[in-house]
Amino acid sequence: MAENAASLGQFDFAGDDHVVPFQVEGLDVRGRAVQLGPLLDTILARHDYPTPVARLLAEAIVLTVLLGTSLKFEGKFTVQTKGDGPVDLLVADFSTPENVRAYARFNEEALAKAVKEGRTEPEQLLGKGVLAFTIDQGRFSQPYQGIVALDGASLEEIAGTYFRQSEQIPTRVRLGAAELFDRDENGKPRHRWRAGGLIAQFLPEAPERMRQPDLHGGDGDSGARDHAEDDAWAEARSLVETIDADELTDPLVGTERLLYRLFHERGVRVYEPKAVYDRCSCSRDKLKGVLKGFTAEEIEASQENGEIAVTCEFCSTTYRFEVSEIEVA
Repeated sequence: MAENAASLGQFDFAGDDHVVPFQVEGLDVRGRAVQLGPLLDTILARHDYPTPVARLLAEAIVLTVLLGTSLKFEGKFTVQTKGDGPVDLLVADFSTPENVRAYARFNEEALAKAVKEGRTEPEQLLGKGVLAFTIDQGRFSQPYQGIVALDGASLEEIAGTYFRQSEQIPTRVRLGAAELFDRDENGKPRHRWRAGGLIAQFLPEAPERMRQPDLHGGDGDSGARDHAEDDAWAEARSLVETIDADELTDPLVGTERLLYRLFHERGVRVYEPKAVYDRCSCSRDKLKGVLKGFTAEEIEASQENGEIAVTCEFCSTTYRFEVSEIEVA
């Protein structure tokens, strides 16, 4: 081994904002883990979201990063929720190979009421609705979208349900977000956001081993199940479920160290980390192209003092166009 090679379990080997792929051969498990720091803090600070909204969007960003970095092609992966709760919309997307952006929409009055009543769990903020996963490989292919119901469960539980129902892959997802209050190098109080997550999937060579107990069918279901859970997956899932939320966000518990804590008895192998960045895909040219599709009436309604201002919902950048720049067909 090279003298400067890092060993598994070493603090901050990958560091923040790097996704670490891993494999546990003894349990036929593969997955990815990540801790987000500066990237997440920048996105959330840009919008100055209330704490419950910021925490929820942080989990959505982690989920998007974990799933988006698995793409083997050029494209975009989007996680989006639409519900009837105080936070009616979350959008986070990952553009290969490394760019992340996100935003949330919420009803201030409904959110204030929910906070006052202590209803700030993710499922209470989102309400009933849908969670959609969209893969877009560009203009020469049809986007693929998978949808699962928001039914009163957390984001990590809903993601697991999606993989079970749509992909038939036994999957366990863990997500966590936290606020950190400390002091900077000058001793001044500082507030930061951190988040972390892990996805583990059971991928044995024999596909029949992936079969799980059937889901309950609802009213009238006798509850009988004819497929026992594979012992290896049962063990892996149980280990993942022991993760404390604080471990996912603790800056002193690096990603490799967490994986070592979980799987060292079975032998866990980590691969080269993948960096992710806070980068929006908006541009002046793209927005100008959109505006050129407006009718004369729409341009008139959008302009003020001969100027049209467009603000990106993701990065909050405002682009200004003179009406004379927009050619109306």
